[in-house]
Amino acid sequence: MIEQAGAVTFQGNPLTLIGNTLAKGSKLPGFTLAGVDLKPVTLADTTGVRVFTTVPSLDTPVCDAQIRRFNQEAAKLANVTIYAVSADLPFAQARWCGAAGIDRVKTLSDHHSMAFADACGLHIKELRLFARAVFVVDSTGTVVYAELVKEITQSPNFEAALEAVKQAR
Repeated sequence: MIEQAGAVTFQGNPLTLIGNTLAKGSKLPGFTLAGVDLKPVTLADTTGVRVFTTVPSLDTPVCDAQIRRFNQEAAKLANVTIYAVSADLPFAQARWCGAAGIDRVKTLSDHHSMAFADACGLHIKELRLFARAVFVVDSTGTVVYAELVKEITQSPNFEAALEAVKQAR
C-alpha cells in the first residue's frame, strides 16, 4: 500500500496518508460501507450524480459544520445524492444525524476495514481516521471534482464543489 508522508496536516503537524490518490478523471473505486442501519452499501447501490465528502469524525466542530452545510445545499440540488463517509460507528453517525437534524445527507461508515479510505488515499495512518475530502462523481462513476483538504482543521471549498455538481451529468 502506498504511503504519502506529510500529505496532510493536523494543526500544522504532518500526517501520513495510506492508499492510492483518487483524482479528477478517475473512476470511483468499488466499495462496501455500512449504512446507519448496519446494512452494506456498495457503489452499485449509488446512482446519478453523487458527492462523497469525508470527515475525520462527525463529532468535531469543522466536520459538523461541513456536513450541515452540505445538508443545506442538498435541498437546492435536484437529482444529486450526498454521502458523508467517516470511520465513525454507524450508531454514532445515526445519533449525530438525529441531534443535528441531518435529513438530506446519507452517512456511511468505513469503521470495519477502512477499505474506502485506502482506495481513495484518505486513510490517516497515525490516527486511523479519514482525511477531509470532497469528490463529485458523475452518473458514469467518473470523478469530476476532487479536493483533499491539506489542513484537516479547515473546511473544503464548498463553492468549487457545488459548481462541479452543477456541471456534472
